Amino acid sequence: MKRAVLRLCTLSKGLLTPGRGLAQGSQNAKIHINEVRDKLREIVGASTNWRDHVKAMEERKLLHSFLAKSQKELPPRRMKDSYIEVLLPLGSQPELREKYLTVQNTVRFGRILEDLDSLGVLICYTHTKIPSSKMSPLSIVTAQVDKIDMCKKSISPEQDIKLSGHVSWVGKTSMEVKMQMFQLHGDDYNPVLDATFVMVARDSENKGPAFINPLILESLEEEELFSQGELNKGRRIAFSSASLLKMAPNAEERTTIHEMFLSTLDPKTISFRSRILPPNAVWMENSKLKSLEICHPQERNIFNRIFGGFLMRKAYELGWATACCFGGSRPFVVAVDDIMFQKPVEVGSLLFLSSQVCFTQDNYIQVRVHSEVASLQSKEHVTTNVFHFTFMSEKEVPLVFPRTYGESMLYLDGQRHFNSMGAPVNLVRKDYLVEP
Repeated sequence: MKRAVLRLCTLSKGLLTPGRGLAQGSQNAKIHINEVRDKLREIVGASTNWRDHVKAMEERKLLHSFLAKSQKELPPRRMKDSYIEVLLPLGSQPELREKYLTVQNTVRFGRILEDLDSLGVLICYTHTKIPSSKMSPLSIVTAQVDKIDMCKKSISPEQDIKLSGHVSWVGKTSMEVKMQMFQLHGDDYNPVLDATFVMVARDSENKGPAFINPLILESLEEEELFSQGELNKGRRIAFSSASLLKMAPNAEERTTIHEMFLSTLDPKTISFRSRILPPNAVWMENSKLKSLEICHPQERNIFNRIFGGFLMRKAYELGWATACCFGGSRPFVVAVDDIMFQKPVEVGSLLFLSSQVCFTQDNYIQVRVHSEVASLQSKEHVTTNVFHFTFMSEKEVPLVFPRTYGESMLYLDGQRHFNSMGAPVNLVRKDYLVEP
């Protein structure tokens, strides 16, 4: 079996390192984390009262006339125009910590996912801002979390955190956002994670695509970032085209599955039906956890659907618990990738989450979380998201073995996500682990 290693966090290569060109050239002030959601509500005219949400959304229809009929009508923007820095002062404002703490006095990574999602949307609204209008005619939503790479295991709850980001690539109706997170150690902010989100622009009623401002590239570094965005788009298309839901496994993958199947046959019988587990192995069907969430108005976003960050947090926490139960120790997240937001989740829905270990190697646990909603009226179940998380355990974990063909495809899909990680990351264990 081919050995995969972890992607190197790219913070040291990007433009967003504090003190670099984008920060100096940006006209956007640093803002407090609590201001992010407030600014988003102002931009779209969202009501803070659930009973007024229908009226607020009706008023957005009047903004339709501000939408551009082509991208050429829109003024180009620079990367620095959308650059934002957000302060999460866990150290200097201790009253904020409780929301981010686990019982082990560690930082809840699920909360960080919520903050990244909100920041990504605000960055896109900053890129597409219309100076003559206080409200935006666009409905900007998260389409995909392309990847989140951790630079280290630890996030301390007792030092300030800085989140920053900007638009790094644009198409006609979609944008790629690069975000990074730093934590104060001494006098310097050190990198914690590197995130890439894909956002799409919709019209004021969120019914169809809308054009966005093109991007001006002002340096070789910006050209490199934009080119990487083009490569990322091509990679996503290729990965989707080769999906096991569309294409058969390749020859190497078929051999892997057949060898695993043969290793589970009982040597005492001559039968394909008699299966036994090899030493230090677990059947995939025994690695599942499930949960149910009732989607209350409290968790709505600015468009009165359920907040994507909330969905990510709940999926991550269930995935972490699955890895914890499977590995027998408290794991830490190494990477998050390929989270697709296929359908919005309506307020009032029942959200079903199903988590499963689908691939393991050495100390690594690849977890897939599937989410679906059920309407109380139709009782029809519809898939909304699929999440992929890579965890590392403190000790070597058992191998996971599929029984059925469907589980074999889950195994290969998990292996593909795990093997998509590139260069090694030097993650040194410290006092504070990244937990739910």
